[in-house]
Amino acid sequence: MINNPINCPCFEVEQPVGSFYLARISWRDLISITFADIRRIEKEESDVERVLGIQRPLSNSRVREIGAYVNTIDATFPTSIILAIDSFGSEDHEEQEEKTVQNIFYNKSTRMLEIRRDEYVAKILDGQHRIAGLKALDPKKEPFDLPVTIFVDADIEQQALIFATINKTQTKVNKSLVYDLYELAKNRSPEKTCHNIAIVLNHKQDSPFHDKIRILGAADDATRETLTQATFVEALLKYVSDQPMKDRDYLKRNPGKKLPEIDPMKKKQLFLYDWMRNEEDAKIAKLVMNYFLAVQKRWPTAWNANMNYGLVLNRTTGYLGLMKFFKDACVYLTIEPQIPTVEQFFNFFKKVTLDDNDFTKEKFIPGTTGQNVLYQRVLRDTGVPKAS
Repeated sequence: MINNPINCPCFEVEQPVGSFYLARISWRDLISITFADIRRIEKEESDVERVLGIQRPLSNSRVREIGAYVNTIDATFPTSIILAIDSFGSEDHEEQEEKTVQNIFYNKSTRMLEIRRDEYVAKILDGQHRIAGLKALDPKKEPFDLPVTIFVDADIEQQALIFATINKTQTKVNKSLVYDLYELAKNRSPEKTCHNIAIVLNHKQDSPFHDKIRILGAADDATRETLTQATFVEALLKYVSDQPMKDRDYLKRNPGKKLPEIDPMKKKQLFLYDWMRNEEDAKIAKLVMNYFLAVQKRWPTAWNANMNYGLVLNRTTGYLGLMKFFKDACVYLTIEPQIPTVEQFFNFFKKVTLDDNDFTKEKFIPGTTGQNVLYQRVLRDTGVPKAS
């Protein structure tokens, strides 16, 4: 028997690969039996990764993101973390040492899995970022149980196969679909604000974005819809909130309350935050519309061109380059007490010495390079100071 074990309610499952266990475990216990030293995950290749000939480094930014997420009011990890546990291990975790210490025991009568309390008992096959992120969980937010799938005595080839199968078959969720789902949320959030603006500007007949946004990321009319909803939303969101998850959580926990005021030092970067905070989303929509109506007026052929023309102004490269200048223009003109007009923005753009046919892939290479070239050109020709 195991001394002072972690007891996990579980089911035994039989599949062609063999038997494994579906169990429930608390976040504290999960952390205590997997790698507690996150630096070890970052620096050492696991056996599985050596067999597959790949590297899977821990992403610190992803860990921070999950660390923030686990403290939100509706945090959930409904899918299993996958672990591999040897029946027997050693006290000092040395490969050469005889493995005589029992790591795991399944009690069929109680359907309880007993696991030895030791930081190197369980090898993570899938879920390392979730486990690392859970270390940031506020203890006051308990309980937080996790579903885990545990393979016992799986050899390294089996572990590699499980790892490869999981990572090969996972399909990345379309970002546009994720933003579209915010429409179903009952509470306000920065993402919902930006999603709603995308919907409005895509449907409004006199909008420069009319029928140009692929709302679910998949084009209904591939020649007309030149931007994904995710591209539109993410470029706007960075001026609305720098912590959208935290802001959404605050609004859900405090219905009817406004978000806190932001640090005055952040006002230039988050120049749309106060409008979102005060539920003045229509002002944000009007500002974006006026700005891009001016773009459309200055370069009508390039902006209205469909995908077959090969011009980039109304595509990701052009849109993101222009959205970089959007902050500079708005901060320079100021957006209160009056929203800048189409003419005010147009007066900037008419100084730019680019013609419609200049917006080619050759001059503005798709990606960050092309975006920055366009931004720097507009900034230089207009003479608008960069908003720091």
